[in-house]
Amino acid sequence: MNKAKKPDPDSDESAGVRAEVSRVTKTAVTLAKLVSDHLPFVWRLLRRCGVPPAEVDDAAQRVFLIANEKLASIRPGSERSFLIAVAMRVASHARRANQRREAAHQRFSEYQAACPVPDGLAHLAEARDLLDRVLDGMPDDLRSVFVLFELEQLTISEVAELLELPRGTVATRLRRARMAFQVAAKSIEARTEGGGQ
Repeated sequence: MNKAKKPDPDSDESAGVRAEVSRVTKTAVTLAKLVSDHLPFVWRLLRRCGVPPAEVDDAAQRVFLIANEKLASIRPGSERSFLIAVAMRVASHARRANQRREAAHQRFSEYQAACPVPDGLAHLAEARDLLDRVLDGMPDDLRSVFVLFELEQLTISEVAELLELPRGTVATRLRRARMAFQVAAKSIEARTEGGGQ
């Protein structure tokens, strides 16, 4: 039987391995050392690279989390250059994220400004109700021309073509519909104001 030879702790080969482990341990960078030596620098760099003040602490933490993941690949003596490269990428991501948030906030603000307030919605509902009541009181021939021209914003030529009427007839009906609309609207408005008193 061939017995495996146990390594001799005093042999030259074992001494070389111990020396190598000792050298790596002495020169390897620790996260605690990176943070204590470079945190103020990284924080300033991030801030000066455009990271908003409220996000600098989080960005600095991301830099050191990435450094922790890559700790074994950081060469001794090049820690600062590694942290600069990581900080520049983190700052770039933070700026882009901030720009996206600002753009979204701007779109939301524009949307809010465009949305009617509850009082405005009530006013629109009242106006729509008034319009429906006025249109219900119009004869169909006047109503169709009025709706297509005034509300759907078609031209007189388009209305004439759709209704298969001469342009002159459409223009006459539109004039009569406008007059009927004004009279009916004033009448309904007077009744509404008179009933509310």
